[in-house]
Amino acid sequence: MERFAYAASQAARVAWFFGQYAVAARLSGPAVPRAKRPQGLSFPDTRGILAELRALMERDLANIAAGTYRMPHDLVPDPARVLADAAAFFRDLPQVSRRRRAGIGFEVRENPPPGAENLPPYYRQNFHFQTDGYLSARSARLYDHQVEVLFGGGADAMRRQALVPIFEHLRHRTLADCRLTDVAAGTGRFLTFVKDNWPRLDATAIDLSHAYLTEARRRLAPWARTTRAVQAAAEALPLPDASQDVVTCIYLFHELPRGVRARAAAEIARVLKPDGIAVFIDSLQRGDNPTMDGLLELFPLAFHEPYYADYAAQDLGALFAGAGLSVRSSTLAFLSKVMVLAKNSPSAPS
Repeated sequence: MERFAYAASQAARVAWFFGQYAVAARLSGPAVPRAKRPQGLSFPDTRGILAELRALMERDLANIAAGTYRMPHDLVPDPARVLADAAAFFRDLPQVSRRRRAGIGFEVRENPPPGAENLPPYYRQNFHFQTDGYLSARSARLYDHQVEVLFGGGADAMRRQALVPIFEHLRHRTLADCRLTDVAAGTGRFLTFVKDNWPRLDATAIDLSHAYLTEARRRLAPWARTTRAVQAAAEALPLPDASQDVVTCIYLFHELPRGVRARAAAEIARVLKPDGIAVFIDSLQRGDNPTMDGLLELFPLAFHEPYYADYAAQDLGALFAGAGLSVRSSTLAFLSKVMVLAKNSPSAPS
């Protein structure tokens, strides 16, 4: 029965979001005109994308069946919210399309909302050409829906793959003594899955956006006694040294300049306990899944991601090694890479 409920729900989810992607593409025209596309690239067809999505969902269900984490709390979503989010998405689509056609990615830098003037320049951009960048309540309301449309309904299932190493790490530990921090927590969507499974776990959501943290506090209100939201940058975490058992970082590094990536990695290493782990999820990189390489080339052109091409080519193992972290495991999940990192032990004196 559980398997049937999951299969029905996720099939409907993929159809809903994949369908919106197709309608949005038809309304807006090609995200990258054919004349501007890099030559010689191959792309997966719709059948290939759906096969990858199916494999992701099967993996998600297998984890649930194994007891690694619970069934998604919104397996049956609120129909009114679903329809309202879709309507808001399509109302905003003409503005996104206008920015894409004109190559406008810096509206929020030129006209920042109150309180955003001192945020880092790399952050004050209209990533994905979205309205208000990451700096308004309207953007925070739309963000998760936009991401699910982009990933054909697979974004949450990709995020949930981070729960697997968290489960393995916490299963023999006393939760009352453990702390988890989600760096670039955004609207708190991922942390709702964490708290669903470990409601008593002390958790901190860190993000640069006041508006997104306000949305995160709303979503995490059922666990307010064990959860806090803090406005801060990944490269300057307001946490003590060696204080966190788990640090998660999901879909952040591809939106950071290379130097900031290095500082963020060093901060993650600094705040981890000696036996702690970091769980990193971000986009595939070139060569991870060659059938997807064409999409990786087009993505920064279609969605205003100025640091993405550099991210896609960077040696992440070397990046994390330079920060004092070693790669314990690295797996792929649809369009994402899931890495588990451990803090290197200090060298013994000779």
